Amino acid sequence: MTAREEFIKIYQENIHREGADKLLEYLDSPASDFFTAPASTRYHGSREGGLCEHSINVYKCLKSYLARPEVAAEYGLSYNEETVAIAALLHDICKVNCYKVSQRNVKGPDGRWQSVPYYEFDDQLPYGHGEKSVYIASGYMRLTREEAFAIRYHMGFSTEMDARNVGNAFAAYPLAIALYIADMEATYFVDDKKA
Repeated sequence: MTAREEFIKIYQENIHREGADKLLEYLDSPASDFFTAPASTRYHGSREGGLCEHSINVYKCLKSYLARPEVAAEYGLSYNEETVAIAALLHDICKVNCYKVSQRNVKGPDGRWQSVPYYEFDDQLPYGHGEKSVYIASGYMRLTREEAFAIRYHMGFSTEMDARNVGNAFAAYPLAIALYIADMEATYFVDDKKA
């Protein structure tokens, strides 16, 4: 099964909210490069299809985290399948149509200059990161407050100017910290793991 097929399967099995079908239709349309875009310019998932693969990895990491006995018993975290799928699969849709392939010169192993492709970030809708994902998803379907905060703050303290906002969001909406943990696990341990 390809990453695109796996994403669509997870999405359609779990997300049934009004408008969800239209969002998936958009993600799989010529107007979107979601299934071919990289997840980053040079870090995790910096390859064609990396964004879709990363989204699936975050979903699996979030499911695994939430399945830990202490997460439910001691932390009180329990979410339905739709909420888990929405938060994980849609957390990075802000990256749709933001990467373009450019060329740069680098020295090859033989010492000669050669032109090689690389990804360049070119965001034509600079609305932020997590907030842009919330904005795009909300244009198609209604998110719960917990889902919106989880997606908005999935980057944790790394992009937030006011750290109090992150701490307050994590305290009020625990799915946000769970998604942050899943995103970091996928980014640093799963996305570029060699088979």
